[in-house]
Amino acid sequence: MTDLEKSERCIRVVVADDNLQVREKVVQLLLPDFEVVGTHANGQAALEAVLILNPDIALLDISMPLMSGIEVAHELRTRESKTKVVFLTVHEDVDFVNAAFDAGASAYVVKSQMASDLFAAISAVERGGVFVSPMCAVNENYPNVN
Repeated sequence: MTDLEKSERCIRVVVADDNLQVREKVVQLLLPDFEVVGTHANGQAALEAVLILNPDIALLDISMPLMSGIEVAHELRTRESKTKVVFLTVHEDVDFVNAAFDAGASAYVVKSQMASDLFAAISAVERGGVFVSPMCAVNENYPNVN
C-alpha cells in the first residue's frame, strides 16, 4: 500500500480539551491508528479548526473556555459540517448526554473510560452508528447505541 492510499484511509481527528494532559493522553491513544490534524485548548479554536480542516471526527470536551463543546457541536450542525462529533467528558449525567446528542453528537465517551471506549466510539461513528459509554446508563434513550 502506498503512503497516499494509507493517508486516504486514515481517519482525521481534531482534539479539543482545555486540559493539556488530557489532550496529550488522547493523542497518545489515537496515534498511529488515526491522523490527529489539530489539538486545541478552547471551543472557539476547535470550531475554527474544524471549519478549515474538515476532519472526519471532532473529539470535544464539554466544558471548555470561550465556547463549550455543546456550543461547538451546535454551530457545526448549523453550518452543515460533515465532521462527526464525539464528546469526551467527565460528565456522566443523562442531561449532559441528551444535550450532547441534541447538539448533534454521534458519540459520548466518559473520560474515565476513554482507554476502553474511545476506539469503540470512533468505530461506531465511522460505521454510521452512535455510541454512549455504558456507564452512563442511558442506552434505553438511544436504541442503536454501541
